[in-house]
Amino acid sequence: MKKVAFHTLGCKVNQVETEQLKEKFIQRGYQLVDFNESADLYIVNTCTVTHSSDRKSRAMLRRAARRNPGAMVVATGCLAQVDAAQLAAIPGLNLIVGSQQKEAILELIEGQVSSRSESEPLIVCPPLVAGKKLPPVIYSKRHERSRAFVKIQDGCQSYCSYCIVPFARGPSRSKLPEDVAAELQQLVDLGYHEIVLTGIHTGLYGNDLEDWNLSRLLRLLFARVEGNYRIRLSSLEPVEIDEELLEMAAGGERLCRHFHIPLQSGSSRILRAMNRRYDREFYYKLVQHIVQRVKGAAVTADVMVGFPGEEKKDYQDTLALLQDLPVLDLHVFKYSKRPGTAAAKMEPQVSDREKEMRSAELIQLAEAKKRSFINQQLGQELEVLVEQIVGEDSFRGLSDNYLELEFSSPRELIDELTGELIMVELEAMENSIARGRLLYGSFLIEPYCHNTDQEG
Repeated sequence: MKKVAFHTLGCKVNQVETEQLKEKFIQRGYQLVDFNESADLYIVNTCTVTHSSDRKSRAMLRRAARRNPGAMVVATGCLAQVDAAQLAAIPGLNLIVGSQQKEAILELIEGQVSSRSESEPLIVCPPLVAGKKLPPVIYSKRHERSRAFVKIQDGCQSYCSYCIVPFARGPSRSKLPEDVAAELQQLVDLGYHEIVLTGIHTGLYGNDLEDWNLSRLLRLLFARVEGNYRIRLSSLEPVEIDEELLEMAAGGERLCRHFHIPLQSGSSRILRAMNRRYDREFYYKLVQHIVQRVKGAAVTADVMVGFPGEEKKDYQDTLALLQDLPVLDLHVFKYSKRPGTAAAKMEPQVSDREKEMRSAELIQLAEAKKRSFINQQLGQELEVLVEQIVGEDSFRGLSDNYLELEFSSPRELIDELTGELIMVELEAMENSIARGRLLYGSFLIEPYCHNTDQEG
């Protein structure tokens, strides 16, 4: 039996695509092994969103070639698409596959690559095209994660001035609604209770299909897919959040009360330079509306520091906006110059020292925001997906509104709880960790309340 090892860099979509590749290789009889083990085949799913991700992608390919010089080494993903020539110079690389050809890797390996005698890698990175629908996926078994991910969309044509993704992924493409529903049902039948709908630009779902959008897809899934599950949405652009989405989140449907909404900057001037489609005031009103419309909703955000031309006042606008907004958490990252993007030619570039200072201050603010949100939620009963054991009788889980909670459980329930949806009352915050009390779970007939003063 041939052994195959995978390594994935970058976003959730890349991770989902790697899981889909694993399914194909398992069904063809390959054995999955850890990337640090000896294998017959190594596949690295690369990322190119920053200079750092480029460097890490190259390093993993070199590591694979050193691990087993006789193995076949494959590069795929975004860096492979935008700069195949850079990767082709790495010794020991056999195959470079672009973003829209990932699903054909197995066939390429067993066909063209296995019969080649040339020392240079085979490069299969044709120009990206529109109109190519996403293929359905068949899942044969559960994987290690407690949550499952379904890729419903790929590509983007927004062309934010700092972003390489449209060049790496091509135009937006959607998975057919019936295929999404079938995948979701498979995952629920396999025992998953939370499924994350993800994409490169998730809010564009359906723009290449007749009369479909994300809200209509959710209505279809809730009507058709049976079982005990909830759906979480990945990142949504501010202009793509509509009243129907908020109605579903507020109305006790199966939609998690969590909205990840990229801000990038709190300066309207910088937002225009970024080619974003909203301004500071729009974002502020949107977040306030969400938390008023959906009780207990959590909003998280991406924030970039150091965009070319970002002056002190622009950064202070960002800081002030975030101080005023009721967000749960921030993903703070420093601008990275990407060749081929409009921002790469913009001046002046912000110094690394200034980027570091601004980033550190926002990360500190994010910690304060998280503590504030937890304190506001004290006493609330939250639906929690149990994700891992963290002590002899303690678990960690994720609430529908994106709080990580720790709670205790009787030892006899340890094997039963992992991966289940349970109800937890949020009781306290200790060292920035939310702690709660187990109430009951979806798998229990009667509500369970642990009382240490009583036996049984």
